[in-house]
Amino acid sequence: MPFRKRRESLRAILTGPACIRPASVYDAISIRIAEDIGFEIGMFGGSVASLAVLGDPDITLITLTELAEQMRRMSRAGSLPVLVDADHGYGNALNVRRTVQELETAGAAGLTIEDTLLPQGFGQAKTQLVSLEEGVGKMKAALDARSDPSLVIIGRTGAASVTSLDDATARARAYQAAGVDALFFTGVKTRAELETIAAATTLPIVLGGPTEQMTDWDFLCSLRVRIAVQGHAPIAAATQAVFETLQAVRKGATPKALKSVASSELMGRVGRNTTVIQRSADFLGLRR
Repeated sequence: MPFRKRRESLRAILTGPACIRPASVYDAISIRIAEDIGFEIGMFGGSVASLAVLGDPDITLITLTELAEQMRRMSRAGSLPVLVDADHGYGNALNVRRTVQELETAGAAGLTIEDTLLPQGFGQAKTQLVSLEEGVGKMKAALDARSDPSLVIIGRTGAASVTSLDDATARARAYQAAGVDALFFTGVKTRAELETIAAATTLPIVLGGPTEQMTDWDFLCSLRVRIAVQGHAPIAAATQAVFETLQAVRKGATPKALKSVASSELMGRVGRNTTVIQRSADFLGLRR
């Protein structure tokens, strides 16, 4: 399996002693930068996927094909293990199977399947969840679909902020019993809530958007939190940089006057220029 090493690296993180902050990645450039800096794992969020591919907010407009193709581009560009937010699996349990198959062949190290009812129902302003039984069916379908057993399948629920903490723990226990490799929780606001969830389960935990009172990494480690996702700042930073640069150009700034522009050395490193030059010499006989 060409991507097994990446998946085994993700599994090592989940079974290890530390709590890792992943790099938010969304394209070939961002994954290479994260890899060069030394991040252990990347997180490809649904919101950044929608922005990077469509320029749209996170309202479930992106398709599975578009998500998988972007993941495939990143897999080609770098070897950093990437955990993909696969949302609700793009439909029912049978759609979940297809989602797993596509993301597995696209090189994902792991993926999350959530129990949110998506897309949003007509006339429903508030977030809704599928039933626990349907959620379990999705987890079983995801596990059944993978051909590489090292691919990580993570059950995700936002029940803590949508329904109740009791519902979140019940869903987590059911997904654990279904056989998922880890549990992903969003909407957990307090230490007490996290302690309750950790006491009710035994699997590694991925935590989305930990609050200020839960940024004590020793505390998170003690409760089996192995990955703590802290938003998607890189795409926002990139957007700000592009905006400011284009605005300056529009106002007449010269290339030398532009600020926060990557050096030619950095652009060459991200573009893997040295490797390309060597291959050009080896295969095309081009010498410099």
